[in-house]
Amino acid sequence: MAARLLTALFTALMIWAGTQGQGQSIIRDAEIERGLRELAAPILAEAGLPRSVRIVVVNDDSLNAFVADRRHIFIYSGLLMRLETPAEVQAVIAHEAAHLANGHLTTRAGAGSRASAGAALGLALALAVASTGNSEAGLGIAAGTQSAALRNFLSHTRAQEASADQSALRYMVSAGIDPQAMRDVLELFRGQEALSAGRQDPYLRTHPLTRDRLRSIEAFIAGRVGTSYASSPEAQYWYDRTLAKLSAFLRDPRWTLSQIGSQTDEISTLRRAIALHRRSAPSDALAAMSRLLGLRPNDAYYQELQGQILFESRQFSAAVAAYGRAVQLAPREALILAGYGRALLALETSGNDRTALDALERSYAQEPANPRMLRDLALAYARTGSPGMASSVTAERFALIGQLDTAAIHAERASGLLPSGSPGWQRAQDVLRAAQSAQN
Repeated sequence: MAARLLTALFTALMIWAGTQGQGQSIIRDAEIERGLRELAAPILAEAGLPRSVRIVVVNDDSLNAFVADRRHIFIYSGLLMRLETPAEVQAVIAHEAAHLANGHLTTRAGAGSRASAGAALGLALALAVASTGNSEAGLGIAAGTQSAALRNFLSHTRAQEASADQSALRYMVSAGIDPQAMRDVLELFRGQEALSAGRQDPYLRTHPLTRDRLRSIEAFIAGRVGTSYASSPEAQYWYDRTLAKLSAFLRDPRWTLSQIGSQTDEISTLRRAIALHRRSAPSDALAAMSRLLGLRPNDAYYQELQGQILFESRQFSAAVAAYGRAVQLAPREALILAGYGRALLALETSGNDRTALDALERSYAQEPANPRMLRDLALAYARTGSPGMASSVTAERFALIGQLDTAAIHAERASGLLPSGSPGWQRAQDVLRAAQSAQN
């Protein structure tokens, strides 16, 4: 069904909410996503939301966070790297989770239902346009659309903001998280209302900040003076690890190395390994990884990072071994499976191609809307004698990156090569329907 394709598109979506017509990207990294899941878990539980709600990092220096559907909370990397404690990250997540729990997307859905079918499809595709990208920070999903329209789509009313604040504060207190962190986050945006719209951070343009909001938050906090909140060592660890990896991949490696100095703790060693890798010093980077793996030999994410460094240093056989160990430790991590498949394909032997196909199919089963994985999966199908399936997943990939005309060509080819009614044939029909709807 075309609707099924659009649902898959939403799982790969990227919102363009800035004021310039530039592309942005989504950072895909299994370790960062795990860390954010850990931080989000107590908030989602208190909000009555499923753990399947994903925290998605947008690679952008500005400060923003938003929700656009019921399954994703988007946070800009610029905001994440300005937050100084795990509680501040959890405060941002709590506020956005409150918009979901309080049904603030309902009015958007109503507005969307009043649009024409063609406009609705156009919006869905605009939300889902994706392409492969940055090998350093993971999979980049680029997107572009009209910023003014999307700002309106993402905007909340002042009443909704006040409601989300109060709900978020309750979630935090119930989870044992200091609500003062919410106040600290809003301090980042004080004074921006006096700036022109073009100079304000996107968060302020979609989340109106008022004195009444601040007073209400302060009153909530004042009403709980004397309440103690125990810091969570687990939350602190995942905050440190997540922000270390994000910063090391996004900031200049010389700055990272200067900040670390001679420190040898786990988090500093993680930052050092990434910075050295980015400076094209694979031997030194791998030496740092050996120290990390000595500390945590059964850590799937450190095994994966070692595999990435080896792969990008063109040490493909060693990369396969590292990724293979990561898969053993985390057999349901779609991004790790995709990396393992990619490394196996680099060996260019028939046996490894078949193993790659198995890994990539397992990745697809966990997360089908990953254009980079789909490209590798198409190659694996082609090498193992399944041209129809290669065309089918290629059609899905082009649909995800918004190139529906090209997607339709590959879907037509797949339809002629695959048995009618087979799963691959049905997915090709989904692409064709979506392409035809876009033309109407």
